[in-house]
Amino acid sequence: MILHRAVQADGIDKETNVLQLHSMDVQGHPSSHMHHMDSSLIMFFKLEDLKMGNTMQVYFPKRDPSRSPHLLSKEKAESIPFSLAQSPSLLKRFSFVQDSPQAKAMEDTLRQCENKPIKGETKFCATSLESMLDFTRSIFGFDVNIKILATKHQTKSPTLIQDYTICQVPEEILAPKMVACHTLPYSYAVFYCHYQKSKSRVFKVPLVGENGDRVEAIGVCHLDTSQWSPSHPSFQVLEIEPGTSPVCHFFPADNFVWVPSPVVN
Repeated sequence: MILHRAVQADGIDKETNVLQLHSMDVQGHPSSHMHHMDSSLIMFFKLEDLKMGNTMQVYFPKRDPSRSPHLLSKEKAESIPFSLAQSPSLLKRFSFVQDSPQAKAMEDTLRQCENKPIKGETKFCATSLESMLDFTRSIFGFDVNIKILATKHQTKSPTLIQDYTICQVPEEILAPKMVACHTLPYSYAVFYCHYQKSKSRVFKVPLVGENGDRVEAIGVCHLDTSQWSPSHPSFQVLEIEPGTSPVCHFFPADNFVWVPSPVVN
């Protein structure tokens, strides 16, 4: 399970204490529009695109778990400051040079974690599995069983961007609530977890790539985007305005969705 790979119980692993920027994972691609669009944005789609036989271009980052930062134990995470105000001492602690790409990414993560949530959103940056579970249960209820959903790559391939065809009817996961957790660049694993009161739909989407890659992708569709910033990249990609249409996106394999269990499939 992805969380087992991410947990590091006895502190910061010096072998993997390297802040991996998402942009470092992107390989070149011949499509001309890649030159003016961040490849990591090629994951958004419209709800009406979610039908068997439809083909869309998707970027699935493939990060080596052995080189990825680990979640710390709760005790270790709580012993390390996690605050933008503490960034000078944190840069020194992790041996990052001021204004380096790693330093800027770390500060961006701290800033994102400290930003106020949008209307209807509850957010939390988890630095340990325990804190992530505590946040998730605070949303669902502490007496509710929970289940994790993650994108699964069923074949191994170095290709990051290709055309994928939906090869079976997408399966909707009927959950009353969901918490999404996204990785953020940092010296150790940090997950931006959030719950939105507005309705979202969760799907398992079987995909087959143009080179034969098979992926069981998790896709989420946000039905109300009226509170989102007009500068959100999804609006540029899909050429829509806030609140006019649902915004859907696939999850990379190291991001995931929590739902109450059992849920109706």
